[in-house]
Amino acid sequence: MTVAASSAPLAANVPLIELDRACVIRGQVRVLHDLSLRIAQGQHTALLGPNGCGKSSFIKLITRELYPLAHADGSVAVRVLGQNRWQVDRLRSQLGIVTGDLSSNLADMPGLTVEEAVLSGFFASFVVPAFREVTEDMRQRVRETLALTGALPLLARGYAELSAGETRRVLIARALVNRPQALLLDEPSTGLDLIARQHLIATMRRLAAEGITLVLVTHHIEEVIPEIARVVLLRSGRIIADGPRDDLLRDAPLSDVFGGPIRVVEHEGRLSAFAG
Repeated sequence: MTVAASSAPLAANVPLIELDRACVIRGQVRVLHDLSLRIAQGQHTALLGPNGCGKSSFIKLITRELYPLAHADGSVAVRVLGQNRWQVDRLRSQLGIVTGDLSSNLADMPGLTVEEAVLSGFFASFVVPAFREVTEDMRQRVRETLALTGALPLLARGYAELSAGETRRVLIARALVNRPQALLLDEPSTGLDLIARQHLIATMRRLAAEGITLVLVTHHIEEVIPEIARVVLLRSGRIIADGPRDDLLRDAPLSDVFGGPIRVVEHEGRLSAFAG
């Protein structure tokens, strides 16, 4: 089962996400400090760090829920797909975004089925608009993406009845119906049990094999699948380290960024981290 990427790829030299000395203030607190980061198309990347390190603020810059401070020299602090002004819904055929906030909004829609929840991704809404036509091609793409994420048996279920793990798989399928070239995943394993997390990791590996660029924002190193070769470590709104996974997913760098002793264990190609 494959889900082809958008038929209108961007120029290869256009970065997926580019931050140039981005600063963000929430209330009276500066939560991002001169953050500079360039993520290229095709470059699977994980942003890793403890709670409060700036991960959520980074996501909200991309979704335009937060805006960076203006640069005195007039230069642009944030670009997405080469654009300094963008609408997330208009980028959905290039960049799919999966966040927990979306799940809560969909769960509030009475009577919403899984099929309808995924179909709504075509229209960048929480429901299928009454005046919009749903074609058989759309329904087929819903089935394809649900199959890719292992959620096809949930097609007729009520969205609000799903477990946390089932919800994550459906949300990823919803983002994939637009055949994006990249997927931004915000803390995807939050609230998942061990089996659900294994399903999630398997789904991420399938997506990487399909050629979809993954940008993973997390504090769980178990989520950093082998296909993600680049790791960016964040602490207190700053980049502490940026480099190959083999260099950074180790005891010393992780102990530094999390502010305490961390021990990394590898078993059958999978990494786990333990405190102390």
